[in-house]
Formats: sequence, C-alpha cells, structure tokens
Amino acid sequence: MLKLLEKYSNLLPVTSSTPLITLGEGFTPLIQARKIGEMLGVNLYLKYEGTNPTGSFKDRGMVMAIAKAIENGARSVICASTGNTSASAAAYAAAFDLRAIVVIPAGKIAMGKLAQAMIYGAKVVQINGNFDDCLKLVKKVSDDYPVVLVNSLNPNRIEGQKTASFEIVDVLGDSPDYHFLPVGNAGNITAYWLGYIQYQKEGKAKKLPKMMGFQAEGAAPIVRDHPVKHPETVATAIRIGNPASWKRAIAARDESKGFIGMVSDEEILKAQHLIALKEGIFCEPASAASVAGVIKMAKSGIFNGDETVVATLTGNGLKDPDVILREMDKISTIPNDISAFIKEVGF
Repeated sequence: MLKLLEKYSNLLPVTSSTPLITLGEGFTPLIQARKIGEMLGVNLYLKYEGTNPTGSFKDRGMVMAIAKAIENGARSVICASTGNTSASAAAYAAAFDLRAIVVIPAGKIAMGKLAQAMIYGAKVVQINGNFDDCLKLVKKVSDDYPVVLVNSLNPNRIEGQKTASFEIVDVLGDSPDYHFLPVGNAGNITAYWLGYIQYQKEGKAKKLPKMMGFQAEGAAPIVRDHPVKHPETVATAIRIGNPASWKRAIAARDESKGFIGMVSDEEILKAQHLIALKEGIFCEPASAASVAGVIKMAKSGIFNGDETVVATLTGNGLKDPDVILREMDKISTIPNDISAFIKEVGF
C-alpha cells in the first residue's frame, strides 16, 4: 500500500524516527464535475475527501499527528470535535495502540460520526456547551496532563492536511485558479494554502490559487469579524463560533488575494442535492458549502469562463445523513401489487 507519509516525506516533518503508519489515507479522487461546471461556466473539479478511511479529510492530518505522537512516546491523545476529528482520532488511536479521549458538545454531533468514535473505543465525553467550550477544555487538559492534543492547533495536523494540495497539482499539472473550501475551525484553508506555497517553491506549480473559504451564515465569525457565541447551522462539521486557525485563515485569504464569505443553510442543502443529482457524489452538508460558494460567486460574475476551479468536499454524506432522512415521508408506500407498482413508477 502506498503510504501518504512516505510519498511526501521530504515535504513533511518526517524523520528517521517517525513511524510511517497508515490506514490508507490520502490519494483521494479529483473528479471533474462536468455538469455543474457547464452550468456555471467553469472547469470545475471536486476533491472528494469522503474516500479517506474514516470518511473525511481529517485522516490526512491525523496520520501525521498520531505518527509524531508515537515518535515522541505518547500513550494518549485528546481532541474536541463536532464529529469528524473524533472519528479520525479514535480510529488511528485504536489502530496504533493509543488511548483516545474525545470531547463533544452535547446534542451537537451527527450520529454517524458519534457512532464511529464509539465503535473505535474512544472515551467519549459530552459537555454542556459548544465546540469552542470543548476546545478550551481539551487545551487546558493537554497543557496540564500527559496527553497529546490532536486538534488542528497541533501543527502536525496542518502538515498532514496540506498533502491534498500536492495531489491536486500532481493531477492537474499546476495549481487551479481558484480553490473553494468550507471553513469551520479554519485548519483546512490554512493547510491547503501552505501546501500550494510549498509546491510552488519546489517548482512543481507555476502559480498559486485564490483561496475561497465559505462559512455557514449561522456560524460565520470570520465574515462577521467577531466570535459567534451560539453558532447554528445544519452543517454540523462547521458549526464553530471561534475558529482556532482564524488568523491563519485570514492570512491565506489575503496572501492569495482570495475571499472568505458565507452561505445560507438553504444554499448549502441545495448544493448538496445538486452534487448528488448531477455528479453522483453524496457529501455531508458542510462539504457542500464549498460548492455553494462556487455557485454564489459564479452568480456574482467573478469568473471569465476559462478558469480551473477546485472545490473540496470534506466528508462523506453518510457521516451526517440526518437532514436527508427527514425527507423519508416523501417515499411512497404502496400495496404489494404489480399494477400499483407500475402506476407509481410511471411505466
């Protein structure tokens, strides 16, 4: 099996003592979204991170964070999470003999993600508070006790996540003109920008993309320029009111001459449905914020028509199917009768 840490070892903090662990993360598909791209008048590609081992982009950063934790003799890891980080930390800890402690906001995590953390054997603790409260708690614990924090405040997480930029350039032959991402804790936009810069310095990319981040309207502290005390959005993975990588995200935006905006829950869900119906890809709601951003910016007229645009889909739709399942009442129930069936399906 090709290992992510091995392939890009010269561009990562990998030493002769770093264990080259893997669960098969990385090397995710860059899918040309022909139908949506044609609708919007751009060459659109979707970097689908839902094929990672635990179904989200978090595995890229987690493999690096866990490898360095093992290298440094750690026995336990801890994280705050709205879901995907907890699933990833728990999986890598289980596979490589570490104890995982996961702190989540009570009632604010998708069941698919919570199930992952539980089945992988993590110690899961819910607190009455939001993600930002959870992060404050785990930061304090990791400062005072022998446990490694594996949120994106850990620089090794950002180092691992930047490999997605490398893969995009490896496929396209250069950086795209624009790169759209969902923004929650803001580690991903930070990591992608770092990766693009590094690849350009290595001579593997001639240009740099404009980094375009999108938050949900109900959880848009960067756009509003102040923390959101009670963030609310259907996109649970980006329901964060005070991003840990706030300053670095702004730097990525400014340095790249990009943009950080926001999209409504309605726009997010419409984009999620569009991606599924037109391209056959089921992503979680937070992932669709990137494509919702592409649609919004296309309507604003920023594209000339010949640009190459990449949008990251951060996680698999099965991670957070709750919104889709609320529409179960739209499924018809008919008698077990061939005539009724033929009538229902319209033959």
